[in-house]
Amino acid sequence: MSDTLLLVLDLAGIAVFASTGALVGVRKELDVFGVIVLALITGLGGGVLRDVMIGAVPPAALDDWRYLVVPAVTAIAVFVFHPTFGRMERQILVLDAVGLALFCVTGAVKADAAGLGVLAAAALGMLTGIGGGMMRDVAAGRVPVIFGGELYATPAFAGALIATLVHHLELNEWWYALAFVVCLGWRLLALKRGWTAPLPPGMAHG
Repeated sequence: MSDTLLLVLDLAGIAVFASTGALVGVRKELDVFGVIVLALITGLGGGVLRDVMIGAVPPAALDDWRYLVVPAVTAIAVFVFHPTFGRMERQILVLDAVGLALFCVTGAVKADAAGLGVLAAAALGMLTGIGGGMMRDVAAGRVPVIFGGELYATPAFAGALIATLVHHLELNEWWYALAFVVCLGWRLLALKRGWTAPLPPGMAHG
């Protein structure tokens, strides 16, 4: 995957995730600073964790001004136009799924390029996708989505595993689309049909 394409996908995913973080901040009635902080955490958290784990320091989020400007501008837009964004709950969930799919692909590619094994790279790809949301929810005093029974991490890992294999085997770049579609499609189907992760016998989702 070319560096330019990787950057574009990364920034797109950051913008999408930042919008969900900013919306959580608005609904928690935080001031503009708090909204921007939650947007930065959501958009950059997973990527920073990945970069630190693979030894890519300073993380891209701190080494390239675009990684800070994109989520900050997104947060301000959500803060100003929050009534419009607030009515787009369904669309935000779809955008979140798109961001998850983008991040699991770019995260896996970066981890595999760092020389990790296939499973380790796939796991870091998944972490890139879910890390920011987990940090956002903890900061906002909410139970992270992945602990609430929703199928979120599993689609991310599946997409990341495919992306890792594509990069590892040096297949045509178009195969990354398969990784994106698998993650996105699985997540959207889970939302539409109410699919959840299994719980211990005798327990039900709240």
